Amino acid sequence: MTELIVYAVLFLLLMAHSLLAGNMYRAVHKDESLTVNEKNEWKLRALIFPAYYWGKYKKNAS
Repeated sequence: MTELIVYAVLFLLLMAHSLLAGNMYRAVHKDESLTVNEKNEWKLRALIFPAYYWGKYKKNAS
């Protein structure tokens, strides 16, 4: 039973990670003020730690 709970928690973390990274991808893609290289850098960062870099992107964008 413990193993099932651990797998469920890992699955939820993976889903949250992918949803946040996808949200950041969309926001970066819509931003017309960024160059192609800057967009690619932000997208790669979103793959690693999307929650951390989402905050940095929002601070940088405003």
